[in-house]
Amino acid sequence: MYQKWYDTVLPFDPNNDKPILTVIFYRTEAGNEPVREWLKSLKREDRRTIGEDIKTAQFGWPLGMPLIHKLEPGLWKVRSNLRQEIARVLLTVMGRLMVLLHGFIKKSQ
Repeated sequence: MYQKWYDTVLPFDPNNDKPILTVIFYRTEAGNEPVREWLKSLKREDRRTIGEDIKTAQFGWPLGMPLIHKLEPGLWKVRSNLRQEIARVLLTVMGRLMVLLHGFIKKSQ
């Protein structure tokens, strides 16, 4: 039902070289991974920015504003500032798993 996201090398705190959480994509019963599909539709530079922000959360959990905003118990959003847009990724944390649920480009400021 879930799949590990990535094991790429992105900037992170050298004093904290082990992730606190494992990042996985939510997968529907039909096998679709909405966040992965959304990310693939974005420009490479935007994917990298969002990936770095998710990795920062993965290695630094729990974090707060301005990167992570708690929406309600068990539901957070990662706030990524892209070149000309603002992206959001909704997630939940279950034990040591960060599950990426939904991604979108914010339409208004």
